[in-house]
Amino acid sequence: MRLAAILLVVLLVCGGCAGYRLGPTGGYAAGDRSIQVNPFHNQTLEPRLTDTVTQQLRKRLQQDGTFRLSTHGRADISVSGVITRYERVAMSYASGDVATGTDYRVGITAQVTAREVTTGKTIVDRPVTGYTIVRVGNDLTSSERQALPLLAQDLARNITSLLADGSW
Repeated sequence: MRLAAILLVVLLVCGGCAGYRLGPTGGYAAGDRSIQVNPFHNQTLEPRLTDTVTQQLRKRLQQDGTFRLSTHGRADISVSGVITRYERVAMSYASGDVATGTDYRVGITAQVTAREVTTGKTIVDRPVTGYTIVRVGNDLTSSERQALPLLAQDLARNITSLLADGSW
């Protein structure tokens, strides 16, 4: 009876881990495939987005470790993107003044395309969005400029997750 109880506990503990995967989920070993990130293009009126988004995506891919970042030469996968939308929505307002926002939700959307270089097969071609919250001090423009790396990090995290964990 005691042995049966121990076996039952072991089966329950091990059975709970059956769906968990350690390491890359795309079927390849970590760093087995290389990826090249091309500079993103900006179709919005907001300046300075392309450099920050491209830099944060490269940084996030390096941190993730699923792909080896290729800066020179030929890569297995090529990623490019077009920033199609930059939006700001007021979340809260100053007390006594319903026209002056104090907190904004800032969003960025990019049409991301990833292709296998050798075959030209499109792996990913879809819009990806990132968000952050901006607390406005004296100047909305300065506050948004300071929050831009956080916004780009969230977008890069979402793109990396799509590339690393996608079912393509």
